[in-house]
Amino acid sequence: MKTPTRSEDRAPAAPGRFRAAWRAAHAPVPGVSHRTLALARAVPLAVLPAGLWRLPAAFDSGIGIGERMYVVFLSLFSEAVAFTAFGLVARWGEVVPAWVPGLRGRRIPPAAVLVPAALGATALTLLWTVLTLATEIMGTTIRGDALPADFPSRVGGWTAASYYVCYAPLVLWGPLLAALTVAYARRRRRGRPRPGIDIGAA
Repeated sequence: MKTPTRSEDRAPAAPGRFRAAWRAAHAPVPGVSHRTLALARAVPLAVLPAGLWRLPAAFDSGIGIGERMYVVFLSLFSEAVAFTAFGLVARWGEVVPAWVPGLRGRRIPPAAVLVPAALGATALTLLWTVLTLATEIMGTTIRGDALPADFPSRVGGWTAASYYVCYAPLVLWGPLLAALTVAYARRRRRGRPRPGIDIGAA
């Protein structure tokens, strides 16, 4: 029987660590309902179509390298920001992960999560749910200028259809994040020690 070499022993370690990290990043903490977890999963899915719709523009021969990099960066960054919604249901949104030096294992104050989450939900709701819908109805840009003739929604056909299908889910981003923020606040409030109760003696 062949004895596995050291390199063969290490081969599955990286994928195994990646799977473990992936599960830990998405696993809900006790107290998170199935409905709340579904909302967290819906956020990256709502953002993904718009990112995929933009990516073909990075391979357009008519744009420069800077614009190509911007399109790719914007798609990846949007998805990364959307992923942070899982911090409102997972352990790393309540306790600093072990890989963070100096702070690992420390309890995260609720306000440190709630303030940026609430601001983000407000900004996203104003941008995608209010302003975008209003400008689409009025046929103008956010600044009030008339949409150019080559704007995807003005071109018509499959271009306009794919644009609406891919960008419409972004309308939900802000409200979904707001619902998760409220659920996070309620859960952390329930888990807060009550005055006069000695947890160590419990």
